[in-house]
Amino acid sequence: MKRITIAIITVFFIFAHSIFAQTQADYSKANVSIKFYDRTMYYPGNSEENPVYIHITIRNNSTQTLRFMLADDRMFSLDFRAFNVKNAQLPQTEGLLRKRTTNQMVYFREISLQPDEEYSFIENLKNYLTIEEPSIYYVELSFYPELYKNKSIEIKSNRLSLEVHPSPSASSSTYLPLESSTGSVLQREEISPDKVVEQTIIARQRSLWDQFFLYMDLEQMLKNDPSRGRKYNLASADERAQMLRQYRADLSQSRIDTNIVAIPSNFYIETTTYSQTEGTVTVIEYFNYSTYLEKKRYTYYVRQRDGIWQIYDYTVDNIGTE
Repeated sequence: MKRITIAIITVFFIFAHSIFAQTQADYSKANVSIKFYDRTMYYPGNSEENPVYIHITIRNNSTQTLRFMLADDRMFSLDFRAFNVKNAQLPQTEGLLRKRTTNQMVYFREISLQPDEEYSFIENLKNYLTIEEPSIYYVELSFYPELYKNKSIEIKSNRLSLEVHPSPSASSSTYLPLESSTGSVLQREEISPDKVVEQTIIARQRSLWDQFFLYMDLEQMLKNDPSRGRKYNLASADERAQMLRQYRADLSQSRIDTNIVAIPSNFYIETTTYSQTEGTVTVIEYFNYSTYLEKKRYTYYVRQRDGIWQIYDYTVDNIGTE
């Protein structure tokens, strides 16, 4: 009788273990990938004014149905990690730490994905990590399919390279541009892309350098040159500031990028096209030489941040003489 009882218990244990194993989710074929959503210029600080939106996709690469939990508050399903070039890790935000150390109910949904199906959503990286310094960061994601309480089950994503620029107020130089006639500090205005380009060209015609540089993203223009860009990316914050000052001085003395500082005798706006964040302005510019008039088409590339449009690149096409 005793042997029969032991045998029954043993069979029951094996059966129960088998059932339990079958109900355990297999996440080995689940893939999590991340990419930037609506990529723009990223700066340190405020998560609302300058968010870093990450598009997250969970894909079922298996031949079976994939089931996982997803918290309504995604902070209980995700962890972002970011490292700078020296492998120092960014700290988590106070809001994230406070939520995870406070006793509260965590509401979630169970998501089911059929083979080759995907589920995507968007999160603001700055709600998870504190970004206070400009640098290049390497970002990755950990997804917890059974929520943060069970961190032992984790799916890691690919890695992104995030470039955080110095804040515009500190990126150009250590001095403030002044209006030449009154001495008052120049302020950027919320004007349209064509007006930005028009004012920039007129400022150059009048040799008003502070007004000429007012709507230029000098940092991006410097980095458009691969050689200068590599040196800039590897430089310290102080070295970058010095490089930007030198770049501005070189432009002012026509030592580099002479097309952007060339002085047209006349010009007109040809076309202007732009979305909410990006745009192009094409301008026909005339250059008066002693025996002929040269005609060129300039295409200025602009983008917007906090309502202000800035020139960050340009191209020039020669279209004849008159």
